[in-house]
Amino acid sequence: MKEVIHTSNAPAAIGPYSQAIKAGGAIYVSGQLPVDPATGAFAGDTIQEQTRQSLTNIKNILAEAGTDLDHVVRVDVFMKDMNMFADMNAVYAEFFTDKCPARAAVEVARLPKDALVEIGAIAVVD
Repeated sequence: MKEVIHTSNAPAAIGPYSQAIKAGGAIYVSGQLPVDPATGAFAGDTIQEQTRQSLTNIKNILAEAGTDLDHVVRVDVFMKDMNMFADMNAVYAEFFTDKCPARAAVEVARLPKDALVEIGAIAVVD
């Protein structure tokens, strides 16, 4: 069985997918673009602003599912330019400070809406 997770505190899906799915003791959060759900626009033009918004979106989706970032076990970071890694990582470290999840960070040719970053996550459910 799977449960669809949806909150208005994160951007609505722009295609045939869910913000997150809860199944088998885990929550699978779709890749989050840096879209501010209040405005529908990117949170800013820098990798720092965009990383902060993508992670805030994940945090809000997890809250809707009844959990938080402490339960995240895996994060996938897709970046437009790996030269921005240090700036992305500095903001990331504000969200994950102890017992950090496993992570992959890769450079990609292009992201939806020409974002600088997209971040997805998997969290376990107690």
